[in-house]
Amino acid sequence: MIKIYNKHSSKSRVLGLLLLGIVSLGTVISCDKELEQFPSNAFAADNFWTSESNANIALTGAYRGAVEYSTQVVPSDWWTYCGIVFMEFATDNAYDRRGDNSTQNRLTNGTLLPNNNVVNGYWQGSYKRIAICNDFLENIEKVDMEQAKIDRMKAEVQFLRATQYFYLSQFWGSAPLVTATLTPDEANNVDKASKTELVTFVENELKAAAAALPAFGELKAGEAGRASKQAALAFLGRLYLGEKRFPEASVAYKQIIDMGDNIIDPDYSSLFIPSNENSSENIFSSQYFGGQAGNALPQHAYPAVASGWHIVNPLGSLADAYGFDDGTPLSYDDPRFDYSDMGANRDPRFRYNFIWDGATFAGRTYDCNPDSTGSVDQLTYSKQATRTGYGLRKFFDESFSGNLRSDYGGNIPIIRYAEVLLSYLEAELEAGNAITQQLLDETINAVRGRESVGLPAITETNADALRPLLRNERRIELALEGQRLWDIFRWGIGDEVLVGDFWGAPFPNSTLYPTTSKKIDPESRWYVTTKNFREGVDDVWPIPESEINVNPKLGN
Repeated sequence: MIKIYNKHSSKSRVLGLLLLGIVSLGTVISCDKELEQFPSNAFAADNFWTSESNANIALTGAYRGAVEYSTQVVPSDWWTYCGIVFMEFATDNAYDRRGDNSTQNRLTNGTLLPNNNVVNGYWQGSYKRIAICNDFLENIEKVDMEQAKIDRMKAEVQFLRATQYFYLSQFWGSAPLVTATLTPDEANNVDKASKTELVTFVENELKAAAAALPAFGELKAGEAGRASKQAALAFLGRLYLGEKRFPEASVAYKQIIDMGDNIIDPDYSSLFIPSNENSSENIFSSQYFGGQAGNALPQHAYPAVASGWHIVNPLGSLADAYGFDDGTPLSYDDPRFDYSDMGANRDPRFRYNFIWDGATFAGRTYDCNPDSTGSVDQLTYSKQATRTGYGLRKFFDESFSGNLRSDYGGNIPIIRYAEVLLSYLEAELEAGNAITQQLLDETINAVRGRESVGLPAITETNADALRPLLRNERRIELALEGQRLWDIFRWGIGDEVLVGDFWGAPFPNSTLYPTTSKKIDPESRWYVTTKNFREGVDDVWPIPESEINVNPKLGN
């Protein structure tokens, strides 16, 4: 059921803010369930809204939402590492080592049903955060503190609530629009709002939040992770792109550019590790703190040779999207392509994002050749347990030596300035505006030309010829950052890119490949899976079956 705070419950009701330790925003666990009377790790509702310190705790709870710090594989929120990175399993970017029956894989392989627990996880996570935000907005004015601080907090929570309705509008279309706390009976009898109503609400809320929030450059030391004007405008731009309102998207993104607070960082790979996670390129990120609210993605995605579970396996279709370092497309027939070192002569982002057979990771050699002992059986989790021949390097500081489940503190970017620039160019292109070399240099060429990447400038100004170049640039720049499925949906290309057989890395000299691969590829790429995306079905998620069982009106 949709879970919301019950404003009519007994005086023993608590706010459901479970304190881990206030180090920074993002370190508090929150939940919306009724807890026992006077628990030691929560606050009684009747006397909570009495101080600025308590208001900050409540604000932290709104940022925290339904995020769970654990080795979960089903998302409890859009902004967990599995909510972001594991979303890629439903795309042509990555494959879940757990196999075809993985519920992320079922999102797009033609077997999506209303009982899918991934769909349910995102749905429940949205409404949990919405409930926390509604409670906050109804009570924050009770606190005796400076009005300017109250106004900023309200804008932050407006932003957080609007982002959840953004996701609901984009993945479900219609869904309940709840803006106040309800009784259980009210909650279980809500009606769906139309997509138009959701989009209008999100648009208005993000505009209001952007007007009230401080600019990114005005955030003070210790405020990393808090929403800024740019974060609100970036989500507004996303909304307009999703709704094909391209002139308005262009205006939203141009505002961010004109503020001048954000940069394209010269060092691409460092954006995803603790040493540079607060770069001005990272506009808004999921916050993790090693040892207190750790990021367990290393446990899930490190290769077995580094004690990980190797769940995240980049697909060959993504790997092959990275061309050569002179900007030309990849070809296995090109003499620059080296089967023994697939990172040689490639777009540097290939080397920053992936590991491949013979590459080193954390000082160890990654061996996934089918001829290697223990690597030929794709259905076992032994040895490297690879399913594609590629592994994940992005997001990891390879010098990290702590507990893989709890000690890593690397953030996961939600919005980067690179996305803003690529989205601005897309909005201009799709709005039918003239594409000039200056525009290309200020957007896509700034992204691909950063010092650590250094690809040649794109000079194509014809819209039809530029479109595939831009879409590919977006795919490889934002790879494994949770954007690909939404891009596929809004571009309407699911029936092109999510249908048919999917392959991994090529092993042309393997003696075992022809006898162990389920299907034989002329390029000797390892067979991974087959998808059967249903256009018009799988691009609109079903409301979870458990919700409809409680409230049949949601099934209409």
